[in-house]
Amino acid sequence: MRTAASTRAERAALVVVLAVLVLLPVGRTSELPILVGAIAGLVLLARGMLAASMRDGAVRLATLLFACYWLPVVASGIAAVDPGKTWSTAASTLRFLPFAWFVAWAMRKPSTSPPMLLATAAVVGLWLVDAWVQWTFGYSLGGAPEAERLSGIFGADNLKLGPVLAVLSPFVFVVARSLGGRLGLLGAFAVMLVPVLLSGSRAAWLCFALVVVVFAWRETRNLKRFLPLVVGAVVAVLFAMVTAWRSDAGFEARIDKSLQALQGTEQALDDASAGRISIWRTSATMIEAHPWTGVGARGYRHAYLAFAREGDRFAWEGAEVGAYHAHQIVLEVLSETGIVGLAFWIAGVVIAVRAWRRADPASRGRAFAPGLALVAMTFPLNTHLAFYSAWWGLLFWWLLALFVAALGDRDVGDA
Repeated sequence: MRTAASTRAERAALVVVLAVLVLLPVGRTSELPILVGAIAGLVLLARGMLAASMRDGAVRLATLLFACYWLPVVASGIAAVDPGKTWSTAASTLRFLPFAWFVAWAMRKPSTSPPMLLATAAVVGLWLVDAWVQWTFGYSLGGAPEAERLSGIFGADNLKLGPVLAVLSPFVFVVARSLGGRLGLLGAFAVMLVPVLLSGSRAAWLCFALVVVVFAWRETRNLKRFLPLVVGAVVAVLFAMVTAWRSDAGFEARIDKSLQALQGTEQALDDASAGRISIWRTSATMIEAHPWTGVGARGYRHAYLAFAREGDRFAWEGAEVGAYHAHQIVLEVLSETGIVGLAFWIAGVVIAVRAWRRADPASRGRAFAPGLALVAMTFPLNTHLAFYSAWWGLLFWWLLALFVAALGDRDVGDA
């Protein structure tokens, strides 16, 4: 029999889960609800309150996926260039497992998914309003924008607005579609398009484009209707880009920098990609030298100088560290955790896909938004933030926990 105390506890648990997202723009404060959730997850485990989720498969699925994320870090510590950093990363990432258990328990009832979906979309909606205010008036809750980019609530010294908006756009689109139909979906696309473009993050542009293409297919399910819709979206994007190019000096500077790639030289490509060519070339050398377990998780910056070519922009004379990470998920995994790490990550993808395929339609519906967000976040034909970093890894695991919880009402067997 349900009591008022248990109801309050369940609501408080959902608040803790949502607080991770709410506090995301405020430095490292989002670590607090992660810590609270992780402690609660351990308490639930000790009291045997995760038994139902274990039968459903949510806790097992979370544990399996965590193993695919964490064991590469442990393996990479064997020959790490900076063992202290790698082992501290292995220790600190342990918090994500009990947090995922906690989310599985907090969202074990299907009725919790719609409110969480709506609340997530509302938080992102507030960030969108703030970004529009910054573009219109030159100031927002995060202060003034960066010289070339809209920074929104995250601030000019933390240029993550574009990637975060693009990754979380499935939540906004799903809610807009359910509340306003296709017209609502088109409205959400228009409202999100400008802040994502003006954020100046080309990775965010590609990420957002992927989400739009998936939703276009979801709405049409037919190639003859799908292609005109995509063409229409492309025309809208081009129109927005031309308008922004003419009216926003920062956006114009970003486009001009990107157009340097048309010169075709290696130097021009490197300049247009903000040094990504240099980073990827050094990553390949690093992988060749440490193929099996990499240079150690989060050891990339400490190994960079030893593998960079002469004249590398990130290896200037007197530098103590080089580029911070590989800026591409496959290269990050290979350079930091090697072939062993990549094998575990591929196994994790297989496990997640199998869990999705074996879930019932209702569970898939609840898992669609976080699932698509994860696909957009990890899409390999793009550049990325660091997945073993404290900040991006936190968002990654928050989404993964929501995905696991949504699929947890069906046994995933041995997946």
